[in-house]
Amino acid sequence: MSMREYETDIIRVSELNDDVRQNICDLYLRYYDGSNKKQVLEDLSNKREVLLLYHDYSIVGFTTLQVYEYLWLNKPIRVVYSGDTVVAREHWGQQALAFCWISRMAQIKSEKPGSSLYWFVIIKGHRTFKYLPTFGKSFYPHWSIDRSDLKPLADYLAVEMFGDYYNRKIGIIDFNGTRGHLKNEIAYPTEEEMSKDSVRFFIKKNPNYIHGQELVCLCELEEENMKPLTRRIFRKAYNDQVMEATL
Repeated sequence: MSMREYETDIIRVSELNDDVRQNICDLYLRYYDGSNKKQVLEDLSNKREVLLLYHDYSIVGFTTLQVYEYLWLNKPIRVVYSGDTVVAREHWGQQALAFCWISRMAQIKSEKPGSSLYWFVIIKGHRTFKYLPTFGKSFYPHWSIDRSDLKPLADYLAVEMFGDYYNRKIGIIDFNGTRGHLKNEIAYPTEEEMSKDSVRFFIKKNPNYIHGQELVCLCELEEENMKPLTRRIFRKAYNDQVMEATL
């Protein structure tokens, strides 16, 4: 399926109409057990914006985000916290939503270029974890690159957001009962997926992901830490945003 068949949009959560909210709930609950409409809407309300993926004018994917600002090691930083990301199974493999997300990260970076930008995400599925090595050269935790320098910030953010639910020793958030976990039919990796270092590593680090436990991850969203394609998309969107702001 050509990426030209897809469209994306970025909408403030406060501006979502009831139909879009319902579509987001329906899509999430199609693939996750242990949750309900009330919980999905509450989680959505705590995010700043949602990136929507359309195909034939229907919503077939989404990801949510919030942006935080902190003073870390006496320097201002910004943190993009990713919420739920769901794409309808028949549209797995498209790149439109990922490209939209990268461009949005560039726009966020352009708002305060002097502040380091980080991506903070808690992950309860091996397919979502694969976005990290797709976008970044390194991140925490990684199977072959030591990024323990990022652990103190990852720990701080996890405790700040999730308190005692976070187990600092193993880097896992355990809500003492699921707040959403992948349905059995898509929870387990295929033989081909298990051939990937990232998938094997995720399952080793978070063996109870099938019960809704989430792995805390942190990635620097700076050009020097980006894969070539990510960097090209990011740089173009950043330059476009800067140019637009000067007009």
